[in-house]
Amino acid sequence: MQFFSLILLACHAAAFGILRPKAFASTADGKYKISSYAAPVKGHGNPGSSKTWSLSIDDTKSGHKQKVAGFGASLTETTVDVFNKLPPLKLAKLLVELMTPLGNNFGIMRHTIGSSDLSPEPAMSYDDNGGNAGMVDLTLSHFNIGERGEAMVKMLKAMKLLDWDMTVLGTAWGPPGWMMNSGTFVGAGNNTLNHKYNEQYGEYFAKYIQAFEHKGVHIDAITIQNEPLNNNSGMPTMVIQPDESGQLIRDYVGPALARAGLNTEIWAYDHNTDRPDYPQAVMDIAPQYVNTAAWHCYANPIDWTVLTEFYKDNSHVEGFKQFQTECWTSNIYTGWNQAADFVMGPMQNYAEGSLAWTLATDTNNGPCLDTPGACCTCTGLVVVDTVAGTYNLTTDYYMMGQFSKFMPRGATVLSGTGSSTDANGVGVESVASVNPDLTRSVVIENKFSNPVFVTLTTKSGETWSGKAESQSVTTWVLPPNLLTL
Repeated sequence: MQFFSLILLACHAAAFGILRPKAFASTADGKYKISSYAAPVKGHGNPGSSKTWSLSIDDTKSGHKQKVAGFGASLTETTVDVFNKLPPLKLAKLLVELMTPLGNNFGIMRHTIGSSDLSPEPAMSYDDNGGNAGMVDLTLSHFNIGERGEAMVKMLKAMKLLDWDMTVLGTAWGPPGWMMNSGTFVGAGNNTLNHKYNEQYGEYFAKYIQAFEHKGVHIDAITIQNEPLNNNSGMPTMVIQPDESGQLIRDYVGPALARAGLNTEIWAYDHNTDRPDYPQAVMDIAPQYVNTAAWHCYANPIDWTVLTEFYKDNSHVEGFKQFQTECWTSNIYTGWNQAADFVMGPMQNYAEGSLAWTLATDTNNGPCLDTPGACCTCTGLVVVDTVAGTYNLTTDYYMMGQFSKFMPRGATVLSGTGSSTDANGVGVESVASVNPDLTRSVVIENKFSNPVFVTLTTKSGETWSGKAESQSVTTWVLPPNLLTL
């Protein structure tokens, strides 16, 4: 029965005209912006004088890897602030470009629980009870998401109107200052949790989730601390050691959510790939609550194969997942393929999605906290001119779209060979998927400063070939092949 259903789906694909290959490209110079491009041809084609490159994919069931959950970015208080300075019709158009197949088709938003470094002053939590160094609130009776929390809810609701299945991940940059040994939310040299307040710490997350859900936004998952090994006096941070994190989740956060009847997932870690022992410890200590790892891109050097090893160690865990949840983009410090790299690497290595830091900033890379350590050189995928009431989509937006637009939620990543980048940072990288409509997407990142003629062979017996522009990301959408069913 399933086989005949798949044949019927393939017939529907034919009816919608997707039996012809298509290609779309984005280039560093901006000539192409997810633009229609010369489609690959069946067979080996003619490379002319172009450099050649060979790739292969296993598009049969033996090559199936992880499911795609989606792509997206961090919805910070800064993002909400600059979005709300757009005229209503422009904001509506922008949200369509972000959240629907007419644009990048983003499906995951990581929102900040209170302030991060990308927030307007002053920094705030949801229970300051008197400001940065507020009074102890044992009953959390002063819990209040405030005007910024209300604005965050409103923006998430607008996004979910365009994508009901959007995953909402909430991340705390720190609890209220009174819960920490320093007694302050921002400004201390040593930010750690005062364990006298473990119960309140767990309840704080339950109250936050209940507050958002009461206003119409379901929180699908949380990470209890952004970058738990990062201690920074100039922004909200809190250091939590691996065993400590597992114990807090097992004994306080998890039970608090359970008592409240909440089905929100708790993801481990939310930091760099150089400490895989961290999420492993959390998952081992709190297996009843945690089956997912969240990674950032800031280890030097970055090694995304850590995710493959982590998958091998944990694929037996029921519901196991992992995501790349933060990697920055900057119009000052990062290159044309920053976003391409932080999506490509994780997806090649068993991540189910990848997120950018951050979704939007103004033309001055803000607003940000006016303190050392805040990322005031981070540039959003969207740059909003708050004076003119206009916005610009950056190169990073388009490079992410080469994946998110063509590898939809529910697609299955395929194993492949041929990707390689040398010590100088040049080469060709690729990742492919078979999609719910049975088309196959092949994303090709050409890091060379010259065009490359790519030949792709599939385990189902096909050969496709075509050109990739210099310094570009090109996506081939290949028609269904019944031999892959």
